[in-house]
Amino acid sequence: MGWLYVFLAAGFEFAGVAGLNKYSKRKTLLSGAVYLGGFGLSFLFLYTSFKYLQVSTAYAVWIGIGTAGAVLLNMIFFGESKSLSRIASLTLIIIGVVGLKALS
Repeated sequence: MGWLYVFLAAGFEFAGVAGLNKYSKRKTLLSGAVYLGGFGLSFLFLYTSFKYLQVSTAYAVWIGIGTAGAVLLNMIFFGESKSLSRIASLTLIIIGVVGLKALS
């Protein structure tokens, strides 16, 4: 159950990142709600996951998934660089997250 909460937290973090990107360009009520709601629900689900998982593992996996997701979102939807070094670094993050989950 704890891993479900971590993945939900990461999913809401993606929404928060997308909302933050939109809010930074145009401050509307909707983009502000997506930004604050996404990050708020992300923290709520992360906190809930601590009842089932070690804080250090849950937090590290959440950060890894959130970072990788934010980079992918920005590369795909917002035109950020898709350089080989960025993709290689992203791959290393994903390998680390999978390793932490596999060993917990």
